[in-house]
Amino acid sequence: MYNQITSNKRKTRLLMLIFFCVVIGIGYIFNYLGYGYGAVILAFVISMFMTWLSYFHGDKIALKSAGAKEITKEDNPYVYRMVENLTITAGMPMPRVHIIDSPAMNAFATGRDPEHASIAFTTGIINALENEELEGVAAHELSHVQNLDIRVMTIVIVLVGTIALLSDMFFRMSFFGGRSSENKGAGGVLAIVGIALMILSPIIAEIIKLAISRKREYLADASGSLLTRYPEGLARALEKISASNVPLATANSATAHLFISNPFKGKRVSNIFSTHPPIEDRVKKLRGMA
Repeated sequence: MYNQITSNKRKTRLLMLIFFCVVIGIGYIFNYLGYGYGAVILAFVISMFMTWLSYFHGDKIALKSAGAKEITKEDNPYVYRMVENLTITAGMPMPRVHIIDSPAMNAFATGRDPEHASIAFTTGIINALENEELEGVAAHELSHVQNLDIRVMTIVIVLVGTIALLSDMFFRMSFFGGRSSENKGAGGVLAIVGIALMILSPIIAEIIKLAISRKREYLADASGSLLTRYPEGLARALEKISASNVPLATANSATAHLFISNPFKGKRVSNIFSTHPPIEDRVKKLRGMA
């Protein structure tokens, strides 16, 4: 378990470093071609502002869009006490607990830090899983909160937004002027580079973002198993979730990465463009832990 945790943290840091290098590289190209660093700073500030709004209000939006209803201990003592016991074990503040009225088997956690966290379960997953299995799911989601995954993904989204804005600016400036006098001779080449950058940079940024998201899933699997000391519980839960073909009707692409499993059942996508690692691989890693 400790090896898995260390490995996934290291890989996340490496992907983040690559991300920063891509942004710095684009900034260097901007400056080299005579645009200066002003556009880079502007794109970063705009992306920061938009992501800041999401950072402080994104949890409420995610819960509302999923149709999650907050519960108290009296509403569902079984689920509430399970989460409460795990948070005591982990030394975390008690998150708000929500239930989504849906036969789909899924769950997610959101919140910018442990003091502002929420965890949500569908009625489908509560009814279908045994106690140890649901506990594994709850521990996985609480680990996302404890590992500050929302904060990590917020930084990633800022970088993705910055790259997208820079690519758009680069393309527009390539065709509508703005170059310094010493670089005006590069017009044709610059236009081609601008088009290539506009097309490729956002795609590369999205692939890196999804790769980081997948690594955080592996990390939450390992951290959650460390919390329960029973990886088999989560492994069995993931197998049951994978076997279900009921999609979550209230899920959307903006919140899909939050869930423990891809909520869009039946829609096959390439692993490189998936927000989640293959269930089979996650189960294999869990059963290989000791």
